[in-house]
Amino acid sequence: MSVLGIADAVAQLASPDATERFSPVAGAPLLVVNLGHEGRGVDSGSLDAARQSLHSIPAPTLALRMDRPSPAGRTLLDHFDVLVETPDELALLDDRIRAHPFASAALVQLLRHSEKRDIEAGLVAESAVYSTLQSGPEFRAWLATRPPPQPRKTPEHPAVRVWRELDSLHIRLDRPEKRNAFSVAVRDALCEALQLAAADAGLAEIVLTGAGPAFCTGGDLDEFGTLPDPATAHAIRTSRSAARLMARCALRTRAEVHGACIGAGIELPAFAARVVAAEDTVATLPELSLGLVPGAGGTVSVTRRIGRQRTAWWVLSGSQLDAETGRAWGLFDEIGPERAD
Repeated sequence: MSVLGIADAVAQLASPDATERFSPVAGAPLLVVNLGHEGRGVDSGSLDAARQSLHSIPAPTLALRMDRPSPAGRTLLDHFDVLVETPDELALLDDRIRAHPFASAALVQLLRHSEKRDIEAGLVAESAVYSTLQSGPEFRAWLATRPPPQPRKTPEHPAVRVWRELDSLHIRLDRPEKRNAFSVAVRDALCEALQLAAADAGLAEIVLTGAGPAFCTGGDLDEFGTLPDPATAHAIRTSRSAARLMARCALRTRAEVHGACIGAGIELPAFAARVVAAEDTVATLPELSLGLVPGAGGTVSVTRRIGRQRTAWWVLSGSQLDAETGRAWGLFDEIGPERAD
């Protein structure tokens, strides 16, 4: 792994072939710059060009902050995809990006542009990128390690329980035997409940919870790869979108999460105006390991809560966030007691 000083990085970013030089297809799968090492002087015009280039090269850009950033480094700081604090952290990100270069590049490109989009445009872009990666080599390699998809079983009870108490609507994910994995049945039932909530202006509050030991462990892996093609998946994802409906109801919604909150299990609650996490909450976005990006709205909802650089770090590192870290970052608004289900 090559770590460049600021002057060398600025020179390489100014090259006409920078997008090929830092690319998962033809060049280096990531760019790492030590912001504490300036090297020779860099003029303001070159720094302006570097800031533009940092937003256009395909590869993830990592800023190493082990030392105090130099004056030039401080002007570039906000334009990198990820801020890295230690050599061990850098080694972890390097390994994961090199193992999944296409998904890593797609993630940071999506996050860069999502900052400037409204929620609807962000969700459509996320779905398009997710669908593209579903036909890519990294997802196919992961899918090849999985057993063949099994026929869907008829649920023994509704996947989502909905009830009203005065002017509050309660929505509970109710597949505790599957740790509330986000199946087609859960998605459909959740969308129906949220459509009801969106249509009823008399509801003062919507409370989203999950039954059992985990709020939601993300997409049901038994159903991955069962749709006929990525184009159909994109059409379905943008037609029946729990994320869009969560955003529409966000100001009235309180999400109470606990236990494992994986993938969709944190992406959807993050839309809510208030997220209360039990003390045992552990959240993670594992999609990179599948050769994918978050696909349940997380590049929109999580980014609006914790920022682009922290979201990129979280996905690229595959790290787990506990309740305290999540609250400190703004992912959670409050820490409540453990559930007693």
